[in-house]
Amino acid sequence: MVKVNYKKKIRLGKTQQKILLLLFAGLSMGLSNNPKKHFEILGELHEELKNFDKRCLKNSIRALYESNVVKIKENKDGTTTLILSEDGKRRAVSFNINKIKIKKSKKWDKKWRFVIFDVPERKRGVRNSLRFHLKAIGFFEYQKSVFAYPYNCRDEIDYIIEFYEAREFVRYIIAEKIDNELHLKDFFGLV
Repeated sequence: MVKVNYKKKIRLGKTQQKILLLLFAGLSMGLSNNPKKHFEILGELHEELKNFDKRCLKNSIRALYESNVVKIKENKDGTTTLILSEDGKRRAVSFNINKIKIKKSKKWDKKWRFVIFDVPERKRGVRNSLRFHLKAIGFFEYQKSVFAYPYNCRDEIDYIIEFYEAREFVRYIIAEKIDNELHLKDFFGLV
């Protein structure tokens, strides 16, 4: 068997994100000797532990392993241990939908990032959630389903899109010039 080791950027599904979050929580609990902190972590994970489909879980773990986000260690007693790689730790920390923040560059590259979406009425909740999260992380609502931002935010947007399983409805556009740029510059404090 030939093992090819190369880094490729993958998009993680909801179950894979939950697995990383659980692994990171275990790591956090192991680093803390405070029982109160353990209960806080477990309380936050309660929702993540619900409704795991075993087949889906197994496939997700395999995909995480293949993406080098986790390492699998077979133990002598027949059990298997999942270990977060450095990339897995970084991703697990960033996988909290309610705490997403976009890191602003020191110097603006004079490009606008637009997120546009057309989510069907039957998925109104997804549409409303997208709108809520884009506003919460600082996007300007250019039109009802068109949002603008001046800094690179591709990873954050990819995460939000994957979290809501809305890839087919959302587009990410980078523009160099728009006709009412002064209004946007003013909104983002770039004037």
